[in-house]
Amino acid sequence: MERVARQSMFLYVPNLLTYGRIAAVPALVGCFFIDGDFGNWLAMTIFIIAGITDALDGYFARAWEQQTSLGRMLDPIADKLLVAAALLMLAAQQTIAGWSLWAAVIILSREILVSGLREFLAEVNVSVPVTKLAKWKTIAQMVAIGFLLAGSAGDKIFPFTTLTGLCLLWISAIVTLYTGWDYFRAGMRHVLDMGHE
Repeated sequence: MERVARQSMFLYVPNLLTYGRIAAVPALVGCFFIDGDFGNWLAMTIFIIAGITDALDGYFARAWEQQTSLGRMLDPIADKLLVAAALLMLAAQQTIAGWSLWAAVIILSREILVSGLREFLAEVNVSVPVTKLAKWKTIAQMVAIGFLLAGSAGDKIFPFTTLTGLCLLWISAIVTLYTGWDYFRAGMRHVLDMGHE
């Protein structure tokens, strides 16, 4: 009975959506090897669909009471893989170049820092809740990457597509510094409290 329950957990809709988001990563990377505007539009479409599944899997998990430890583990991993793959490929393609590379580095560094911090705090049964500002940062970041994936193809329709994406990326990076410091400070407070026990 327990084995059946465990197997069905793997087939919960929220978990299936998360698997799809992980599968979208190599598909997204593959788009960068397609010549012409089609590759840009396909990459943007895949990224948008993956972003929608990110919102839906959380909604379905709560609405259908299908929240699982597997989903909680895979969901942030899927998000970070998608963002990291997109930023790295955009940098390789030089859509993100020059000073704007710093914005990408800040975002990626924060993701690694917060992941490590959350993993450590989970071991001592301490959770750091996601703030509203961090959620807005994520939205701005996803929209920025969407614009940048459209890139030169989008510039032909809306001349400021890439520029808009870069501006939003910098806004995300600045907010990332603040929220990252907020998480780090909260985490260090718990670490220091443990040291005094």
